[in-house]
Formats: sequence, structure tokens, C-alpha cells
Amino acid sequence: MNDKGLLIVLSGPSGTGKGTIVKKLLEKNSTCLSVSMTTRTPRVGEEEGKSYFFVSRETFLEKVEQGKMLEYAEYNGNFYGTPREFVEQKSAAGQDVILEIEVQGALKVKSACPDAVMVFIMAPNMQELKNRLVMRKTEDEQTIQNRMNIAKRELEKADQYDYIVINDTVDKAAEDILAIIGAEKCSKKRREKFINEVKKQC
Repeated sequence: MNDKGLLIVLSGPSGTGKGTIVKKLLEKNSTCLSVSMTTRTPRVGEEEGKSYFFVSRETFLEKVEQGKMLEYAEYNGNFYGTPREFVEQKSAAGQDVILEIEVQGALKVKSACPDAVMVFIMAPNMQELKNRLVMRKTEDEQTIQNRMNIAKRELEKADQYDYIVINDTVDKAAEDILAIIGAEKCSKKRREKFINEVKKQC
């Protein structure tokens, strides 16, 4: 039985540890990380097809018009987005794909891929979220407050996700997501084809 891979969409406020959780998942599971496409110039050390798919602005917009992007947005004059072909090829080969993305883009992916497994990552509480942002020591107080305000708005969208994972510890959060993946693979909607095939054997 060759099942399609899952598309697992992870998002949540800045400071919740999404990137660290993804690294842990890639260590523990045969998932792959979705590679974004961008129109910006590659930076030193970035690899084509690994860091990003680097394309011209014209090529990117052509793909948008052709419906080949699951979602996209423009930041600082450059486009960034999730190419549909990469996700579909990996999924068709039976490989699970993780897409780490901000909330607005995640909800666009949900609309384009109703079968996507939507996971919202959150810190144990808002004070802990702020503490983590402060501990980074990379942003001033005003920037941190802006991120907290954004986090509050993003929390309003949490009810549009399938699962809420609290990142108290990275290992526990990763285990929770692996449990979600396992449960989803055994769900009735994903086993319907299998059940129908077995029924034909009766």
C-alpha cells in the first residue's frame, strides 16, 4: 500500500521555537522540509534547491498565474512562496513534507490543500513567549512589543488549525507532532481507499 505523504503545516507566533522543533522532527522522522521559492539574490552559502529555489521575478509571477504556488507574498520588494510542484512530488512519493510558515500564508495553504495537517505552535503562556524573545538579545523593546502584538492577533486564528502544540520543551513538542502524524496516517479519511480495497477481497 503506497500512501501519499502528508503535508504538515507548522506555524505560530515568533519566539515559539518553530525552527528548533522542525530540526528535531527532521532528526527523528523521514520527513522533508518544504523549500521556498524567492526572487531575491542568493546570499553567500545559500544553495539552489536547498536554501531556496531562486528564480527571476518574471518566472515567479508566471508560476503564480499558472496556479503553481500554494501561497506567496512580497517582502521588501522580493517575492517568496511555496511551490506546489515540490510538495506534490514529495507527497506522491509517499514522503511527508513539513512547511514552516507564518499564519497568513498557512491559512492560504489550508485553502489550497484541504488535506493539509494544520499545527499551531505556542509557548506555555504569553509571559514565557516574551521571555524567549528577550533572551534572543537581537531586538529592542519596541520590536519585541510589536511581535507580542502580532502574536495576539495570530492567536485569534488558532481555532482554524487542527492541532495546538505547546512548546514547553522541544523534545516533548516534537514527540507530540510525531504522534499527530501517526494518528493522521491512521485516520478514517486517509484509510478509506485501503478499506474499500479490502472489502473487494471479501
